[in-house]
Amino acid sequence: MLVKTKAIVISALKFQEKSLIVKCFTLSHGLKSYFVRDAFSSRKSNQKIAYFQPLTILEIEAVHKNKGTLENFKEIKIASPFHSIHSDIYKSTIVMFISEMLHHSIHEEEKNEHLFTFLETALHWLDNHDEIANFHLILLLETTKYLGFYPDISDMDMPFFEMNEGVFTPFHAISSLTEHESNLFKKLIDLKFDTNQKIFHVIERQIVLRILIDYYSFHLDGFKKPKSLDVLKEVFS
Repeated sequence: MLVKTKAIVISALKFQEKSLIVKCFTLSHGLKSYFVRDAFSSRKSNQKIAYFQPLTILEIEAVHKNKGTLENFKEIKIASPFHSIHSDIYKSTIVMFISEMLHHSIHEEEKNEHLFTFLETALHWLDNHDEIANFHLILLLETTKYLGFYPDISDMDMPFFEMNEGVFTPFHAISSLTEHESNLFKKLIDLKFDTNQKIFHVIERQIVLRILIDYYSFHLDGFKKPKSLDVLKEVFS
């Protein structure tokens, strides 16, 4: 089946000497993996390595056999070029981290147009703004809406957030955050991309990031802590 769709690059893994296996989150079919033969050869001018940087937004034409095997691109082009994401050390580090988080979070081969649209919109916001210290925190929390485990905020006046059930409670359980951690988490829930980015101190931001990664671990089977986490901490320390 010939498919034309937008796609967000989640990961690109080198295969043998010259080829790539590229995992994309597509608008039309959800998660798909593609084999790019001779990706490192200049002869393949329409499949340049630059196309497969983390979270690049592509327009693709591809052959989908839908047999659980690797698919193949027919045509690729950049849907909307980023101006700063891949040249700014802070933004590129955020994008590397987010792409790894998504790699470990999105597993279903089914379309999720709302998640795709949210990610696309968020990436364009990142590309066009400079106050971005909390971007990854807000994005990871908002993404849980589309993955099915956004916190229940109906009792946000309660002092403790219980991670396993995703609810605020009056009592502290084994899987609950401390009251201080819960208050930081409440701050995050109230944040928008355009909110003052200085709302967290560096240490508080690291605590919130740890909370989010633990929260993902509670709700996603087989979730792995991103290897790029240490790089992110180093850049934003």
